[in-house]
Amino acid sequence: MAMDFEHLVVDYGKALPLGAVPLASGVNFALFSRHATAVTLILFESAEPDSPYHEIKLDKQKNKTGDIWHCHIRDLKPGAAYLYRVDGPYLPEKGLRFNVNKTLLDPYAKALTDESVWDFKNCLGYDPNDPSMDLSYSYVDDIKSQPRCIVVDDTFDWQGDSPLNYPLRFSVLYETHVRGLTAHPQSGVEHPGTYRGVIEKIPFFKDLGVTSLEFLPIQEFNANELFAINPRTGKQVTNYWGYSTAAFFAPKGSYAADKSPGGQVREFKEMVRELHKAGLEVILDIVFNHTAEGSERGPTLSFRGLDNGIYYMLDENKRYYKNYSGCGNTMNCNHPVVRSFILDCLQYWVTEMHVDGFRFDLGSILGRDQQGKLMENPPMLERIAEDPLLSSTKIIAEAWDAGGAYQVGWFPGGRWAEWNDRFRDDMRRYWRGDPKETRHLATRLAGSSDLYLRDGRKPFHSINFITSHDGFTLKDLVSYKGKHNEENGEENRDGGDYNYSANNGIEGYSVNPAIEGVRIRLLKNFIATLMVSLGTPMILGGDEFGRTQRGNNNAYCQDSETSWYDWSLLEKNADLYRFVKMMIAFRRRHPGFMRPEFYTGHDGNYNAIPDISWFDEEGETPDWEKIGPCLALRMDGSKAEVLADKDDNDFFIMFNGGEKDVDFTISEPIDGKSWIRVVDTGLPSPDDIAAPGTEKPLDSTKPYTVKGRSMVVLISKKGTGTYTNG
Repeated sequence: MAMDFEHLVVDYGKALPLGAVPLASGVNFALFSRHATAVTLILFESAEPDSPYHEIKLDKQKNKTGDIWHCHIRDLKPGAAYLYRVDGPYLPEKGLRFNVNKTLLDPYAKALTDESVWDFKNCLGYDPNDPSMDLSYSYVDDIKSQPRCIVVDDTFDWQGDSPLNYPLRFSVLYETHVRGLTAHPQSGVEHPGTYRGVIEKIPFFKDLGVTSLEFLPIQEFNANELFAINPRTGKQVTNYWGYSTAAFFAPKGSYAADKSPGGQVREFKEMVRELHKAGLEVILDIVFNHTAEGSERGPTLSFRGLDNGIYYMLDENKRYYKNYSGCGNTMNCNHPVVRSFILDCLQYWVTEMHVDGFRFDLGSILGRDQQGKLMENPPMLERIAEDPLLSSTKIIAEAWDAGGAYQVGWFPGGRWAEWNDRFRDDMRRYWRGDPKETRHLATRLAGSSDLYLRDGRKPFHSINFITSHDGFTLKDLVSYKGKHNEENGEENRDGGDYNYSANNGIEGYSVNPAIEGVRIRLLKNFIATLMVSLGTPMILGGDEFGRTQRGNNNAYCQDSETSWYDWSLLEKNADLYRFVKMMIAFRRRHPGFMRPEFYTGHDGNYNAIPDISWFDEEGETPDWEKIGPCLALRMDGSKAEVLADKDDNDFFIMFNGGEKDVDFTISEPIDGKSWIRVVDTGLPSPDDIAAPGTEKPLDSTKPYTVKGRSMVVLISKKGTGTYTNG
């Protein structure tokens, strides 16, 4: 229904809560701006493009409490569209960038209209290579080139749902992209590229056995903000990953099949509810380190025009921004106002959207003070860790930033988990065959106590991964020696150069069975190593069936088949998929790999067997300074050692990172048990991994031949019979 501007009744309203809040009597609007001289609320007749609008200038005496501007519009309903104009001094040299010609998003907006209008290149003729061009100030009203905020009613039939909040140590994370998951023509879903498309893939996730989906950013961002040209297609690339947030409370509208005003909120909630019904958590990758407004030449969308010097870290010359994000600006996360904004946002996603956790992109920025210095006890990080509404919520840090901070192993703030890139790099180097990596392999298998033990954190605070969105897929890691990012339009200069990858005989695609055999073996090694290591495992979506990006290790701008999941590979690489899902199930069956404490190397069960023992291939204690590419470990699975309510199996695991086959001496099992083989990545499918009850007993008095560049997992079990080893 169109709005009747002639009969609008504007009341004083209330200062809290911030944002647009529907009430029985209408809608209350509240906006923070400390240094503004005037604030105007713009109401649109409808959410449709080019619909008429009405501007309501707020009275500084009646509609302002402290630094909060507010009003109440009587009888206004959810679905109404709005923006703001905020006036004040434009003095960049003093950090003030008010501009009454810029319409601004409400930082607390819960939904936006169609964001396709954000096309600065086409709308404004902007040339990023022309230093005289500047999007931060405009003499022309930009009301037609800004999406509108939508008043959202948070009422929803959750059907009794609440966040699942699995303990980290029992979790297996799956990093994925909402759109890329189902955008490919082979996805087989009715609603490709949407939240509903995710719902349609629930049977797949249940079959795979992961516990938690970690989504790349779903908060509203401008997909049209990039200017590079794909040299192959001649088309402008797009922001696909979404690490450039414009509206932190708003789920991305283009990811929703429901295009009605605010429909993306309902559809996101439906996705969360249905995932929870299936036992799957939702973790959001969230980007509080910077915003879509970019550098001093970037667009004014919201924060810059509301109170630039409060929301952002400014340089000594306040015309410019400190840039610890590498994206042009840095959010002033430890300013009290910004701290409250971040907490309000996190609490909203947990209480109203029912998400189970967050991964904080470039999380070290949240630990910098207002001058950009790293703090010993950052109040922002401590507030997140100690907030009572977030006490069961997963909080995972990317413990570094683009300003040189690297805090893996000592991220401050208490209970934080961390992406462990040391695990990633050490495992890659070991399985590539780099010398002197075996002792690092042992450290990572044992939960990275060198990083997490000293400050009282546990093995599960290490988020172990081999691949993530940022870098090669697992298939590309074993198929390319170097990056191939030519289609990004940056002449292959972008993306990391230190990937610790190998092509194993030829760069890229191969039909050579010998080359492909080595690659498949390495894929299985990576997955198996990940699943038997202490810590919380995370796999990159699509790795389970051999997804490739054709050597692109920085596909941030590839909203194309380069990044989309080609679901035809699920059938083509069915043997790999079978191995991955069975390794996930194997881990989840055995509490020994989910123990909450680090190994001690001592006997805690009085059975003369330490909780973990290390061996070389001859069954001797390793000389860690001289050890070659072979390593074995024995793990005592008794409940006293693994801190579980029942005994687990004992385990004997052998690793051979070298090229040649090696005979390993196996330790004798105890209590009349036999070693049985569960995994041997050197064998072809289906012998590479055994289903429960089909494992083969071994003769532990004989050596076991571990093929080159492969690993073997044995478990102890009562039974009879022998098997020819190796």
